[in-house]
Amino acid sequence: MTTPRFLVAALFAGAFACASAQEPSQQQQPWRVAGGASDPAAVKRVQESLAAPWKYKARRLARAEVDALLAKPESVVFIDLRRPDEFITYGSFPVFISVQNKDLERQLAWLPRDKVIVTVSNHAQRAGAAADLLASRGFNVAGATGAEEYEVQGGTNVAHLAPPVRPAAAGASTPRS
Repeated sequence: MTTPRFLVAALFAGAFACASAQEPSQQQQPWRVAGGASDPAAVKRVQESLAAPWKYKARRLARAEVDALLAKPESVVFIDLRRPDEFITYGSFPVFISVQNKDLERQLAWLPRDKVIVTVSNHAQRAGAAADLLASRGFNVAGATGAEEYEVQGGTNVAHLAPPVRPAAAGASTPRS
């Protein structure tokens, strides 16, 4: 996939995931984002993460700082560095660009330079490294945050649902000559 199409696809995927999350009536069973302040295991993971030394130059954003940036959606872009299964499990922010951490350097040319960037991972460690990389390449980086940290601190992540499995159409598996 060419890189301009990649960016469009990433934006479309984020919009689709957000739209899917807003239509729970179409789901067959209730869904929830894993973690949060009511989940003792999530609280423990976040406490351990926050206790670890922060080794990045980028600022580690707390919930209030993230909320202030979310209040100005026209000037900020969230880059989620996690695999799709991670943001489906732990949720993310309403609008984001999904660029897996391993692909970040190859996608730099397609990231917006006219917006403030917040990098996202589960507990901000990958996000911190990515924020440092982006800042070293001249991007305007506000900092890094962890989606699970944000939720444990009282923020609300948006659940992103895996697309439903659709049954194969009749004759679809029959090879054609």
